[in-house]
Amino acid sequence: QVRLVESGGGLVQPGGSLRLSCAFSGSAFSIYAMGWYRQAPGKQRELVTTITRGGSTNYADSVIGRFTISRDIAKNTVYLQMDSLKPEDTAVYYCNAEHVITPYNVHHYWGQGTQVTVSS
Repeated sequence: QVRLVESGGGLVQPGGSLRLSCAFSGSAFSIYAMGWYRQAPGKQRELVTTITRGGSTNYADSVIGRFTISRDIAKNTVYLQMDSLKPEDTAVYYCNAEHVITPYNVHHYWGQGTQVTVSS
């Protein structure tokens, strides 16, 4: 059973930085695409960034140039480096693992989430 455990959230001032980590266990990390999503109070969960098995990345427009996703295959961990943080980045951040068996059979797994608060 896949398990994802996020860490690294906290309170930071506007303009500051945080690095989130997501530790993966329970399956072969290298076959999963990984991503970070976030959910602010009263809003729907939204995609922040993804990284494919091959290392290709995709970012939401709102974080381009500020956030960077990376993965360490040896450590079974995916990271989200967040720089130049803004108050609107405040949300619970969730790690996601996706394994495409077929286009009609896609497995998704989620972590428990970690709170990021950007405030002065």
